[in-house]
Amino acid sequence: MANTFKIYEDLQDSFSEQQARALTKIISQVIIDESNIVTKVEFNRLEHIVGELAEAQKRTEARVGELAEAQKRTEAKVGELAEAQKKTEETVRKLVIDMADVKKQLGGLSMAVGYGIEDKYMPFMKKFALNQYNAVINKVERKNVKYANGAYDEINLHLEGERNGKKIYIIGESKAQPGKKDVDKFDLMLKRLEKHFNAEVKGFMLGYIYAPEVEDYLIEKYPHIDFFKTYQIEEIAGTNK
Repeated sequence: MANTFKIYEDLQDSFSEQQARALTKIISQVIIDESNIVTKVEFNRLEHIVGELAEAQKRTEARVGELAEAQKRTEAKVGELAEAQKKTEETVRKLVIDMADVKKQLGGLSMAVGYGIEDKYMPFMKKFALNQYNAVINKVERKNVKYANGAYDEINLHLEGERNGKKIYIIGESKAQPGKKDVDKFDLMLKRLEKHFNAEVKGFMLGYIYAPEVEDYLIEKYPHIDFFKTYQIEEIAGTNK
């Protein structure tokens, strides 16, 4: 507030009492007006700042709303992905089951084809063994050979006889199209049988067809295992069974 009494005393030294009073009134009013002007400017600035804060609050609330919507869409998408994942897992599970069934069926088909080869060419085995191995065979059969540990080997073509006065077993493995793994397994079986029989064991493979790499594999790694295509059996055995 303006100190009017102090202003009046200062003016009284230079002006008359009436003039000093009039000037004091004018100066005091000016001071008050100036004070009011400053207050209004500051108020206007404050009001402007408050307005800006209100706008910023509105924008923040709008952004929060957008984020909430985005969150809802994200949660919905996650739900869709989880559902899709469940469907995918179920599809994969069914495929695994189907593949296992197909594998089982193929295994059964392969076995049936193998049995077909054995059944067809078993009648030729005695003449085949005589002409190919100079062995006199007295028994031809499909057989399971059991071992002391309870395990056993299934033999497709089990030929038992003599050669040069000694016992010989001629073992045939029949597959539609033998592969390298079939050859490896057959060689291991021949080793087990040789130890079990404690006699000469000769092995041969019989198939409709061999891939070139399988033929090379047999020749290079297993030269002791003969391999024949099905049509060769009758040729070797001759026309008479």
